Amino acid sequence: MTVPLRPMSARVVSTRVIAAVAVTLFAGSMITALAFPAMSTTMATGSPWTLVIAGVLGVLLGVTYSRVLWAAFLRRLTWWHYLDVGVVAMIGYGVPLVAGRAWIALPMAAISVATVVFTRPAVAWAAMLGSMALTLPVLLLAGTPLPLVLLYGLGTLPFIAPMTYGVAWLCHLIDDLREARAELARRAVDEERLRFTRDLHDTLGHTLHAIALRAELGERLVAADPAGAGRELAEIQRIARTAVHDVREVVRGYRATSLATELDGVAAVLGAAGIRCDKPELPDDLPVHVHVPLGWVAREAVTNVLRHSAATWCEVTVHTEEGHVVLEIVNDGGPAGARVVPGNGLTGLAERVKAVGGTLTAEAGGGRFRVTASVALTAVEAAA
Repeated sequence: MTVPLRPMSARVVSTRVIAAVAVTLFAGSMITALAFPAMSTTMATGSPWTLVIAGVLGVLLGVTYSRVLWAAFLRRLTWWHYLDVGVVAMIGYGVPLVAGRAWIALPMAAISVATVVFTRPAVAWAAMLGSMALTLPVLLLAGTPLPLVLLYGLGTLPFIAPMTYGVAWLCHLIDDLREARAELARRAVDEERLRFTRDLHDTLGHTLHAIALRAELGERLVAADPAGAGRELAEIQRIARTAVHDVREVVRGYRATSLATELDGVAAVLGAAGIRCDKPELPDDLPVHVHVPLGWVAREAVTNVLRHSAATWCEVTVHTEEGHVVLEIVNDGGPAGARVVPGNGLTGLAERVKAVGGTLTAEAGGGRFRVTASVALTAVEAAA
């Protein structure tokens, strides 16, 4: 069954939006961690140079820190960003060592960037744990009391890295989800294009050959049997109108071929081409699900007889065997060799039959060509 395509609505939040919000929050918190100590130190000393130096460092930290996070969240890291990591680490660890314990929040910037700049999990964990371990002696050297260092190390640092890593993981997950959705859409389009190509080939191939044969027969009857030629022309008109209707149905995806309908026209089409064929009989009470795939097999196989062989007879049989409906089409116009090279028609038929859990074989030998299709009497789901 063909499922009509529907446009896929993009309900996934853009990665850029999440990355922009996260970078703003993280960078803002780091700049704040630099601004408050700078203002308090300036008011305590009365020197404006502290504020100027803190402003320069704040801009440098904000730019480099934001660049690294943005690139990491969007998977755009280059070697330039590792230089930014070095700048963040120098500010994060250097300022507390030089200016004292008032700046103890700055090492969090180094810890967060160390968590997201490495793509390999083992390296990322090592960088995260190493930066956290380096923070504790830096705080002690900056003059921070041991109880505060322990509280800071146990109550604050363990949450910084998971927060940053969680945002990076979320951005990457959304990217993967969007790519998966796009791939599904592409596959759906490819499947629909394949279905349309196969249906159009199977439909027009048979119909145009029937028209050509009727036209040739009418041409031969123009002089000898004008009435017969008129009947052939009328049949050509009928087939052409049917072809227009069939093409419209193929385009809309609603075409349903019937095995009974196809077999009704087999003998007439082959007879018009001078190929002897008795009208095949169908077993009683065939399930509905076998008609479409076997109908396409009958149509394409008869088209191949007309197009590729010099057959004088064709035998079409339908029977049930071991819980399967078997359609067999044999003609005496097989190739000289025994090797069968499947074309678009046979490949499309094999796909149709496989989709309902059936099998299709084509074999040549002894001057004969045989196509056998088997579909289970009990409907099964499409093969994976």
